[in-house]
Amino acid sequence: MKRRHGSWWVVAIAASLPAAVSAQHEMHGMTAVGGWRMVPMDANMPMLPGLEGAVPVVGPFMPGEGMAASMFPEARPSEVVSMADGDTLEISVSTVRRTIDGHEMIMFGYNGQYPGPLIQAPRDATLIIRVTNEIEMPTTIHWHGVRLDNRFDGVPGVSQAAIERGESFTYEVHVPDAGMYWYHPHVREDVQQDLGLFGNLLVTSPDPDYYGPAHREEVFVLDDILMDAQGALPWGDRAPTHALMGRFGNVMMVNGETDYRLDVQRGEVVRFFLTNVANSRTFNVTFGGARVKVVASDVGRFEREQWVGSVVIAPAERYVVDVRFDEPGEIAISNTIQAINHFRGEFYPHVDTLSLVTVADETAEASISSAFETLRSHDAVISDIDAFRPLFGRAPDYELETTVRILDLPQSIVLAMEADTLYVPPMEWNDAMPMMNWLSTAEQVTWVLKDRRSGAENEDIDWRFAVGDVVKVRIFNTPDSFHPMNHPIHVHGQRFLVLSMDDVENENLVWKDTAIVPVGSTVDLLIEMSNPGEWMVHCHIAEHLHAGMMFSFTVGGEGR
Repeated sequence: MKRRHGSWWVVAIAASLPAAVSAQHEMHGMTAVGGWRMVPMDANMPMLPGLEGAVPVVGPFMPGEGMAASMFPEARPSEVVSMADGDTLEISVSTVRRTIDGHEMIMFGYNGQYPGPLIQAPRDATLIIRVTNEIEMPTTIHWHGVRLDNRFDGVPGVSQAAIERGESFTYEVHVPDAGMYWYHPHVREDVQQDLGLFGNLLVTSPDPDYYGPAHREEVFVLDDILMDAQGALPWGDRAPTHALMGRFGNVMMVNGETDYRLDVQRGEVVRFFLTNVANSRTFNVTFGGARVKVVASDVGRFEREQWVGSVVIAPAERYVVDVRFDEPGEIAISNTIQAINHFRGEFYPHVDTLSLVTVADETAEASISSAFETLRSHDAVISDIDAFRPLFGRAPDYELETTVRILDLPQSIVLAMEADTLYVPPMEWNDAMPMMNWLSTAEQVTWVLKDRRSGAENEDIDWRFAVGDVVKVRIFNTPDSFHPMNHPIHVHGQRFLVLSMDDVENENLVWKDTAIVPVGSTVDLLIEMSNPGEWMVHCHIAEHLHAGMMFSFTVGGEGR
C-alpha cells in the first residue's frame, strides 16, 4: 500500500518550532505585534489600505530565542572533505553564530561551517555519512539529485523518520553520476535551509578530460537572506510566511559571504560550479564582459558546450560554466534582472553584485586560454540520450497543471491580487509585493499540482511505475490563477530530459533533476524511472512545498 505522509507534514509544521515570545517593536514608524517586525518595503510600494499594523496569522520564530549569539560558536568557512569509497564522515547539525551585513545572528550549520563541508568523491563511490542533530528542530538530509538508495533520500514520513534533537542517522550515499550535487534538510527547509543548512557534493569522473581545460575551479553557492536594520526577519513558527511568492531575500551572498572576491590573471579560464540554494529567487548570473560557455548542469554534461550571455539558475539547480577573463581591472559577477513593481505596473532594470573579480595584468598560461575557444561535443552523452530519442515525439503519459487556492487572506490582498493578475510576467525575479507576500502563510495558501486526467491533486496523486519505464510528463503552469508564479519542479531519485518548452524543441540536452516552468508555459519532461522506491515530486520554492505543492510516486515491480 502506498504510504501517505500528509499527516507528518501537519505534525512537523505544528511541533517543530518552539512557541514565539510575545513582544512589540517599533520599526520605521509602524507597530508590529507579537514579536513580528514589519517586512522591508520599497518606497515606491505603498501600504495597502486595511493592512496597517497587520502581521501574519502564525507566530514568529527565531533560532535560539532569548539567548545571546555569543553563547554559540562562530561559524567558519566551508572546508573540503575528500572521500573514497567506503569512507565515513561525521556531520553535526548545530547552532552557530554568524555575522552577515554587519549583524550578528544565530543560525544553523553543518559541522559549524558555511556552507557545509564541500564533499568530494569519485563516481560510483558509496559514502557513509553519520548525521547527529543538535538543533532545536527535527531534521533530515536530502542528497539532492543523487540517484541513491531510497532509504537514504531524507524525506521524513516517506524514506525515514525525522532525526530528533540528540539523535543520529547514518546515510549510505552511493554516487553513480559525475557532477555537482548538494545536500539540505527536508524538514521545514524554508527555515533550516535559509538559516545555513546546505552544502555541495562534487562527484568526480575517472575521465581526466571529463570537462575541458581550465586554470582553476571555483564553487559558487548563491543565496539571499531577508534582513532589516535589526538583522534577519523572523520566520513563521507553525507554518511558513511568504507563501505566495516564496521568501525573497534582500541581501545577496556567495558561499555565505556578502563580499566574496576573486583574484585572477588576464586570460585565466575559471570553471564555476554554480548552485542556487535560495528559498525562492531565480538568479540571472552575468559575468561582466567576460565570455561564458555552459558546460554541464544537474546530472552531467550537455551534449555540446554552448556560448551563453548569462546563466538563469532556479532554486536547487546547478550549472557548470567556464569563463575567461580577458580584460584587466575589476569585473562584477552580478544578478542582472528586469524587476517588476506590481503596484505601479512597471518593469525596471536591477543589478545585484554577487562577487567582484580583480583581473591582473599578468597573463595566465596561454594554451588553456586558447583551448577555451573550442566548443566540445560529448559523444558519450549523445550516445546515452540516443537510446531515448525514439520516445521524444510520443504523446505525454501524464499531464500536470499548476494552480493556487487561498483561504481567509485579508480582503485588501485579495482585491489587489485580482487587479494584479491582469498582467502576469513569466518569471518573478524579485519580490514585487513584500507586504502581501509576507502576510500570506501556508495556512491560507495552497499551491497545487493537479493530474489533469484523474483530477487528483498533490498528495492524492498516485503514480506507479516499473523499473525501466520511461515516462513523458507534460507540465502546464496556468496563468489563470490567484497568483501565477514560476515553479522549479524537482523529481527525487531519477533523472530527466527537458524535451521542449511551448512546443520549441530543446536542441542541446542535459540530464536534469530540477527544471523551471515559467508562467503560461508548457514543459515536456522525459523521466527515466531507473531507481526503485517511493519518491517525491515538488516545487523547490520552499514555501510552495510547505503549502502543499508536492506528491510522491512509486517505482517498483509493477508499472502503469
